[in-house]
Amino acid sequence: MKSIGKYEILGLLGRGGMGKIFKVRLPVIGKIAALKLLAPNPFLVDILGIDRIEALFISEAVTMAGLRDPHLLEIWDFDKADGKYFYTMDYYCNNLGAMMGESSRIELPSRIMPTDRAIHYVRQTLEGLACLHHAGIIHRDIKPFNILITDQDTVKIGDFGLSKLRGETVGSPRNLKIGSPFYAPPEQERDPDHVDFSADLYAVAIMLYRMLTGCLPKTPPTPTSRTNPDLGENWDQFLFKAISPKPRDRFTSAGQMLDALKVLEADWIVKKEQACKFLDNPRAKPFANLRPDSFRPRKEPVRIRPREARTFFGLDDLWRPKQYTPHRFHPLDGHGVLDQSTGLIWQQAGSPYPLTWKQANAYIRNLNCAQSAGFNSWRLPTIDELLSIVTRPSQALDLCMEPVFDSSQKWLWSADKHSFTTAWYLSMDLGFVSWQDMTGYYYVKGVCG
Repeated sequence: MKSIGKYEILGLLGRGGMGKIFKVRLPVIGKIAALKLLAPNPFLVDILGIDRIEALFISEAVTMAGLRDPHLLEIWDFDKADGKYFYTMDYYCNNLGAMMGESSRIELPSRIMPTDRAIHYVRQTLEGLACLHHAGIIHRDIKPFNILITDQDTVKIGDFGLSKLRGETVGSPRNLKIGSPFYAPPEQERDPDHVDFSADLYAVAIMLYRMLTGCLPKTPPTPTSRTNPDLGENWDQFLFKAISPKPRDRFTSAGQMLDALKVLEADWIVKKEQACKFLDNPRAKPFANLRPDSFRPRKEPVRIRPREARTFFGLDDLWRPKQYTPHRFHPLDGHGVLDQSTGLIWQQAGSPYPLTWKQANAYIRNLNCAQSAGFNSWRLPTIDELLSIVTRPSQALDLCMEPVFDSSQKWLWSADKHSFTTAWYLSMDLGFVSWQDMTGYYYVKGVCG
């Protein structure tokens, strides 16, 4: 199958019980989109019947089309090809699950996010849910992989395949699980047809707990203030309320939970300001596992598969550096930064907007044509070179440090390829390496030297 209707298939993005999601291209204009095709699992057909499944698929599309909010995924088109329904929507190459490093073995540890970032994503998720709940719709499958992240680092809630209207009785068979393990609340596992809005809020709280601690809450949950030095008892109270096993003990609405989160955010801002006021030299704290000084990172691009990549790049189980390079950054005239530890010269800001990998290479060529900052030997950096400017993620230490590089550029393309259609990139602020389709949009930071 090379096309679905008028859409050219570029690859398979994922599959679930209801169908498959493809990356597709629109004819003539070449715009990339995501297409969800109804192709149900035979087991699901045996349980529900194809007529019921088609009705649910159409209901999902109607739900998405009827909502307008900056943090909800929008539907473009709905049609039928070769007897199967499909709809198209915006394509976003990033999601919260990938950023956290969550795998198919959900119980394994994940990456801890800076408190500011965790608040940022949860606030926008709650804003999207407030709109969804106002329309009387319960999502029932909030989890990190359904929280898409745009090129501008904003949230889009996706996958409404399990959503239902409040008070609606779908009549789900007892052997059909609704929602995702660890994120669905206890009452949803027992009786998915009669959950209320607090089921979605419970899932948001589980995501937040995991972002702040790198693990799922146990029973009873460990207070986050014991594992994350950024957090106090007010965070424990907030999360214990939000993940209460009893719906009546949780927040009653997304708006109420959002208001409580804003109070925590205000306290957090004050805590940061007070900490920085008394920290004379935040850069003076020594780090373990540093590379030797005068380290010269590899500058020749490679093409490497994931099974060799972690060893080749020197990464741990969560794809972060096993060793960090000591930095001696020195600002240059013309918006450049010299790292005296490696001898590399970097753009301070880089591309003003996210670009595809092909556009990234064109951007580098333009830098050289213009002799940007007085240099004509700019290149797209390798993963090794990008890792040389990464700082070990920490909670309190980085709060008081003025960033050397533009902090809005969170994802940076590398020159290293993963395959003929994918390339490796670096998450600058979370400090991990991954790969992405070359049609995805990330920032570019030129390097020379």
